[in-house]
Amino acid sequence: MLPTLIAIACSAVLIILLCANDPKRRRSAGLADALQTSAMRRSFAALACLPGVVLALMGDAAAFLMWLGACASLGWFVTLWFGDRRERG
Repeated sequence: MLPTLIAIACSAVLIILLCANDPKRRRSAGLADALQTSAMRRSFAALACLPGVVLALMGDAAAFLMWLGACASLGWFVTLWFGDRRERG
């Protein structure tokens, strides 16, 4: 269970960073250009997937599916959170 939680936490940080610096979201909110380059965003996306690959290679299907579901849910919640911040700000 601990490796799953660590994998979710690692991916969560990277998902939040990706959302915070998303160029389309920043343009529509009227914010300055993102500090991340396209290569950095691609690297963050690959790194966000890496914990799932590790869980799959460990052969723990349950941990992989929990990580996958948590990342999908987290992605939606982060999107809603950033959208709500834009409406209030």
